[in-house]
Amino acid sequence: MDLLLFLPLLSLAFLLSRGISGATFTFVNKCDYTVWPGILANAGSPSLDSTGFELPSDSSRSFVAPTGWSGRFWGRTGCNFDGSGSGTCETGDCGSGLMECNGAGAAPPATLAEFSLGTGGQDFYDVSLVDGYNLPMIVEGSGGSGMCASTGCVTDLNRICPSELRVGNGEACKSACGAFGRPDYCCSGEFNSPASCKPSMYSQMFKSACPRSYSYAYDDPTSTFTCTGADYTVTFCPSMPSQKSSKDATPMTTTNGGDGSMSESSGSMGSQTGSDSSGSGEMGSDSGSGSQALLADGSYLAGLAMGDSSRSLSSSSRYALGCALLAYAVFFFSFLQL
Repeated sequence: MDLLLFLPLLSLAFLLSRGISGATFTFVNKCDYTVWPGILANAGSPSLDSTGFELPSDSSRSFVAPTGWSGRFWGRTGCNFDGSGSGTCETGDCGSGLMECNGAGAAPPATLAEFSLGTGGQDFYDVSLVDGYNLPMIVEGSGGSGMCASTGCVTDLNRICPSELRVGNGEACKSACGAFGRPDYCCSGEFNSPASCKPSMYSQMFKSACPRSYSYAYDDPTSTFTCTGADYTVTFCPSMPSQKSSKDATPMTTTNGGDGSMSESSGSMGSQTGSDSSGSGEMGSDSGSGSQALLADGSYLAGLAMGDSSRSLSSSSRYALGCALLAYAVFFFSFLQL
C-alpha cells in the first residue's frame, strides 16, 4: 500500500522537474546528404543554443528548451557556407546570409516542425506543410504522458509534386497558395474561416500522402498533437517508420489557439511569409487521417508510417488484450495487499 501512496508523489516530482528543465530536442539526420536545420523561437521565447547549424548524414545533435518555449524547426538543403559561416541554401533558406538564422524564418517551401511547450501542462506540436515541402520529417516524443503520438511526413512529396508546384529540378514542392496566391488556396480575405476555406485538389492529394501533417490553415483536427513532459526527436528523412509512429492514435481535435495550442488557424504558429500567414489552402484536410496512399513510385510507406487503419487491431484482438490487461491489474493489486 505504501507503493500506491508513493506513485502520485513520484509523478508530481517528475512534473516539477520538467517545469524546471523544459524539454530536450534531438535532431537526427537519416538523409544521405547533409541537412542544415534552422531554429526560430516565437516572440517572447528565448533563442536556443543555436539558430542554425550543420547536421551531416547519420549524425545527431540535441538542445534543451526551457518550459513554456515555443517555436519551429526545419531543414535546409543544398547549402553552401564558407569558413566564416556565410552562404545560402537551395531550400529552407532563412535569408540571413549565414549558417545561423539569427531570428529569421524559412523561405517557403519548407517542411516545418512546430512546438509550444506547456508550463506544467500539455505540449502542443505539429508538422506543417502550410509553407510547402522540401524534405521528409517525423517528430516523436519520448518519456511523456498522454497521447504523445508521432507525426510527420515520411513520403518524398518532391517525387509526386505537380509540375505547377515543383521548384527547380524537383528539390522542393510549393504550396498552392505560394504558387498561385489565390485567396481560396491561402484561406485569406473572404475565405478566412473554417467554413469558407475548403480543401483543394492539391490539398487532398498531399493530405492522402501525409495524413498527419498540417495541410492548410484549418486542418487542426487531424494535425495537432499533445503530450505532457516529453522530450522530442526530429528526424529528417526517416528511413523506416518506427513501431511508435505506426501505431499512434489520431490527434486531439483543436480548433483555435486560445489554450496555447498549435492551431494554424489561430496564427500562433502560422506561416512566416505574408502570403501564407493566414494559412494556405494547399494541402487540405482529409478526415481519413489513417489512410493508405499508393504513390507514383508504388510506395505504401505514408499509410504504414502514419497509422494506416488496416494495421489496427480487430475487435476480437482488442477484447483479448483487454482481458489480459485486466487479469494483470487484478494480479498486481492483489500482490500489493500481501
